[in-house]
Amino acid sequence: RPMEITSSTMVKPAYAVPHPLVGEMVPLTVFDRAALDIFVPTVLAYRAPAPSNEALREGLLKAVAPYPHLAGRLALNDQGRRFLHVNNEGVLLIEATVPVDLADVLVDGRMAAGVEDIYRSLPTQENIGAALLQIQLNRYKCGGLVVGICSHHQAADGHSMSMFFTATPTPVFDHRSREFTCGDGDTYAVVPMDRIRNLTLHFTAEFVADLKARVGARCSRFQCLLAHVWKKITAARDQKPEEFTKVRVAVNCRGRADPPVPMDFFGNMVLWAFPRLQVRDVLNSSYGSVVGVIRDAVARIDDEYVQSLVDFGGVADTNGEELFATAATAGTMFCPDAEVDSWLGFRFHQLDFGTGAPSAFIPPDLPIEGL
Repeated sequence: RPMEITSSTMVKPAYAVPHPLVGEMVPLTVFDRAALDIFVPTVLAYRAPAPSNEALREGLLKAVAPYPHLAGRLALNDQGRRFLHVNNEGVLLIEATVPVDLADVLVDGRMAAGVEDIYRSLPTQENIGAALLQIQLNRYKCGGLVVGICSHHQAADGHSMSMFFTATPTPVFDHRSREFTCGDGDTYAVVPMDRIRNLTLHFTAEFVADLKARVGARCSRFQCLLAHVWKKITAARDQKPEEFTKVRVAVNCRGRADPPVPMDFFGNMVLWAFPRLQVRDVLNSSYGSVVGVIRDAVARIDDEYVQSLVDFGGVADTNGEELFATAATAGTMFCPDAEVDSWLGFRFHQLDFGTGAPSAFIPPDLPIEGL
């Protein structure tokens, strides 16, 4: 028997004292507008015994209360510009049963089959008015639980969502009044999304240690893995040696602004670095040289860079000019370029409902070539 949806409700946090932001129409910062206009799915698996759906529902009500943006909606103002309407419309909570044991579909920390059914189908065109946080509780015959989570990227970046699910501090919202922009004006081809397939690779600790040794200097896991992946996909694409290729690298700017933005700021605060090389240099240069190019590009995302973008956003608003997001849409083909987002600092794997941490974390399938 297939999965059965048993309940679909809108969960609205109840406030003893209304949150001060409830009812507000919060403008999107340019950080928000530059983010992907897409629901980002993540999947967490818990072996039995797992908490009841009733306990999870009550926990969700308490968790969302300090984060009223997630119970709101994207809306349009009279000028057609998006804003966050903090209207307490609620979080979509779906409950489902699956007539198999979790052990039959969870193999080596990964789902043996596709995960598309264990979170709500992602809207791909019009996200205005949709619940910004959508959670599906999938209960297996053995008592195991798989939680499918979808959140809209323009409401919050990955750092914020990681904080929401695993941290207890009261979030900070007041930096949403700051304006930023980003990007370098590139345009890419867009193809039907069903032409793009996601590939999952596992790099062992020994493999990563070997990569670091090949770099020959101190470097992070992210830097050495990015150098490796950049080399391999460039070779696979069989590009001309003189062609340029660059990687769009997401950088958390909270600590890079001056003054720094609190790490518990909830929203989007990501800009991008763009390490760039000719194909021949990506393929033939040492790992240490490629890591150096990546490190130098990221280092340029400093307080002056952030401030220049704040100023640029202010000038655009003063002149009544519209700024357009440069984040990729679904179906984008990045070739000869790429985009890399590191989730290494996120804490989804620590999400413990009282019966232990998840036995598996499945990152999102997003239909973007080169991401």
